[in-house]
Amino acid sequence: MSRKNKKKFKAQSTTPSNIDTFTFGEPVSVLDKREIFDYFECVQIDHWYEPPISFDGLSKLFRAAPHHSSAIYVKRNILVSTFQPSRFLSKLDFSRFALDFLTFGNAYLERRNNMVGNLLKLIPTLAKYTRRGVADDSYWFVRYGYDSQPYEFKPGSVFQLYEPDLNQELYGLPEYLASTMSVLLNEAATLFRLKYYRNGSHAGFILYLSDAVQNQSDIDKIRKAMQDAKGIGNFRNLFIHAANGKKDGVQVIPLNEVATKDEFLNIKDVSRDDMLAAHRVPPQMMGIIPQNAGGFGDVEKAAKVFFRNELAPLQSKMLQINDWLGEEVIKFDKYTLDDE
Repeated sequence: MSRKNKKKFKAQSTTPSNIDTFTFGEPVSVLDKREIFDYFECVQIDHWYEPPISFDGLSKLFRAAPHHSSAIYVKRNILVSTFQPSRFLSKLDFSRFALDFLTFGNAYLERRNNMVGNLLKLIPTLAKYTRRGVADDSYWFVRYGYDSQPYEFKPGSVFQLYEPDLNQELYGLPEYLASTMSVLLNEAATLFRLKYYRNGSHAGFILYLSDAVQNQSDIDKIRKAMQDAKGIGNFRNLFIHAANGKKDGVQVIPLNEVATKDEFLNIKDVSRDDMLAAHRVPPQMMGIIPQNAGGFGDVEKAAKVFFRNELAPLQSKMLQINDWLGEEVIKFDKYTLDDE
């Protein structure tokens, strides 16, 4: 390469435009360029509308991170503990109804009548497969990839409870949706660390031999011992006998920077905080161990504030089923922390 071309290459390589070529691309905010949430729409498929986001994706996201699913289960369990079962709606059916609403932002109850048209039972229908119909007050049960055909519910027999969305009025969206990236980041960090340890071929240190007394046979044995340490049981001790060796003739140089550059603990902690902020669940109610000596404070006070601010409004929303039916089928006990 000529001197002129070298200067030209050096000048080009320091410009911001050429540096960006070697990046993976910048993250796109939901409020910048794409504005992805504003483009959510309910596409019409045959006789029903598809939800604005994949409900199958939300069901997979549910088990992606422990703090995400745990926060949903905490809310569900407290709601079930205060629910008064009746002959129209059992605790098991209400538990499924509440779990669907907290996970998908939508929950459905199908009204089953007796022979004379009176209410016999309320059956929850899976929100993952229930769709709003194009016709007024119509609902369909659709399972793609299965042998079953789409099934239309009897008009006026399905009640939908949904979390209102800003961009459409057919389906609700869950409140935790803003923390989706944090849930996926938490899962990715865990999977990376799991694959990292299962692989077992990562370099934990450099074994540096400078002693002249070491013969080739000993060096080959050391090399083979280190190669055999790959995989299960790779964290082993290695014994070296260097007779008449000099100080620093055998050195172990750790590669700590390589192992810690992924910032595993920081990623887990920050993504966990994001999930807790989205669900607004006190950490002491989820079994999280405090990192400071002061702890998280009084758990009873936190539980009472949490119930008043988060679960009482959820109970109020679920009482809408009574207005729809014209009779009281859902009732809740007073929330208390006493055994009695």
